[in-house]
Amino acid sequence: MSTWSQQKHRTPVLDLSMTHVEMGSGADTGAPVVLLHGNPTSSFLWRDVMVAMPNSGRLLAPDLIGMGDSAKLPDPGPARYTLADHARYLDAWFDAVVPPGPVTLVLHDWGGPLGFRWARLNAERVHAIAYMETVLRPMDWSEWPEPSTAIFQALRSEAGEDMILQKNIFVERILPGSILRDLSEDEMAEYRRPFATSDEDRRPTLTWPRQIPLGGEPADSLAIIQANWDWLRAWDGPKLLVDADPGAIMKGTILDDARALSNQTEVQVAGIHFIQEDSGAQIGEAVADWLRKIG
Repeated sequence: MSTWSQQKHRTPVLDLSMTHVEMGSGADTGAPVVLLHGNPTSSFLWRDVMVAMPNSGRLLAPDLIGMGDSAKLPDPGPARYTLADHARYLDAWFDAVVPPGPVTLVLHDWGGPLGFRWARLNAERVHAIAYMETVLRPMDWSEWPEPSTAIFQALRSEAGEDMILQKNIFVERILPGSILRDLSEDEMAEYRRPFATSDEDRRPTLTWPRQIPLGGEPADSLAIIQANWDWLRAWDGPKLLVDADPGAIMKGTILDDARALSNQTEVQVAGIHFIQEDSGAQIGEAVADWLRKIG
């Protein structure tokens, strides 16, 4: 068991269980802060961010179902680990772990659509939202990063099963290729660990790229993400946009649309997509400073 795993709390959630890391104190003032990761990471992604927020109250970073140390679905396959599947378990995790009252969300990658959806359905509880390098709204293929278009199109084809279930390329290639620095062997080992077994244990990291709403497909995730976007544009609560330099998926028209949201503060940090690995402390400090200012 890794050192990071030893810090985790395990909670029964529906028919399975989910794990999370907790830092800070519930006795501190302010809303609990929930940090949501995406693909192919886990709560481990937030480690440096959380350490840099010692006075920001209770910090909670769950592992999404089938990821990190959370349980795998018992009946996997091509139709499982969808955005809707993850949302169902994450909703139950919120109900089990996060006390009633205001919540601050810190969102990255697929943690964005999941967090925005939870916020949309629980708007009266949302204190503030920080977000970075996430799926903000439906996109055309022309808005997707050109260097990664071919590989993501391949993942959405029949070739995806071999690429992910056998070769594990989201962990072995896409993750380290989307970070400025080189990950250490220990860091790579932690990211590999949940997907060490080939085949269906790796299914979450294949379903996620197939759920990105590109060119109008798939319809199920597109509907959720469009509803999120409509809500977010109307919601006037405090927002923090963490812009990545050079960034990956939040660039061009996507970044322009993000910057048009109301009541928003923006900071910039170095990073491609998994920016917590390049600028974790800076992100944590920026979020903590923003939370102090908005009260």
